[in-house]
Amino acid sequence: MDLGLRDRTVLVTGATGGIGRAVARAYAAEGARVAVAYRSGREEAEKLAAELGAADDRAFALPYDLEDPASPGRAVAAVAERWGALDVLVASAVRWGRRRTPGTPFEEVPEEDWLPVVQQNLAPTIRTVQGAVAGMRARGWGRIVLISSHNALGGNRGQEFYGAAKAGLHGLARSLMWDLTGTDVLVNVVCPGLTTTDRVVTGLPEPVRTRESAATPSGRLSTPEEVARAVLYLGSAANGNVTGESLTVAGGR
Repeated sequence: MDLGLRDRTVLVTGATGGIGRAVARAYAAEGARVAVAYRSGREEAEKLAAELGAADDRAFALPYDLEDPASPGRAVAAVAERWGALDVLVASAVRWGRRRTPGTPFEEVPEEDWLPVVQQNLAPTIRTVQGAVAGMRARGWGRIVLISSHNALGGNRGQEFYGAAKAGLHGLARSLMWDLTGTDVLVNVVCPGLTTTDRVVTGLPEPVRTRESAATPSGRLSTPEEVARAVLYLGSAANGNVTGESLTVAGGR
């Protein structure tokens, strides 16, 4: 299947994370030019950009700061300045919150712990989408894929604030699609379940991963590459009329 991505320009935020990295590689493999946005891992981002063809101007790394309100606009502008336009936005950047102290009830979590999780998982994405939509609307074509979480749909103990922020992306997509009526700009959400990223494999005890796999109808956790394939389709020309939808990649959970 021709996904119609050759020479399309793509911005992937959170591109040094497990899912973001897989997404960036998937788009590059289809002939797209990929901007690799990072928060702190500059060396890692530049290494990925080099892998994706930086020497031939097929990729480049750029900073993306979740705490700087101006950073999303600068990232979008940098892609447009370098390549003339931004065709596809994949919003994969994430702000992980502090783990709740065992035994601490929801109502006792201090605001300084949960407010950054809500603000930085939602507001920067909205700002980035605002920056991207203007050019896409003017050209009459664009694809936006927001990376949410299965926690926003099924819930998870201790994930109230993260789940609330990620659930906001679903509301954004469902309402924004109406504002984009009459254009070929489509906006969708992908909700990964627990995925075998480096963070999960090294940070989550094996018994927990085994338990989660056993509770999944497919019998295993998804890989970052499997999530990336879903993102790739929704953010391509092969997606002709799917918009405002949420696709879960969680093995049936």
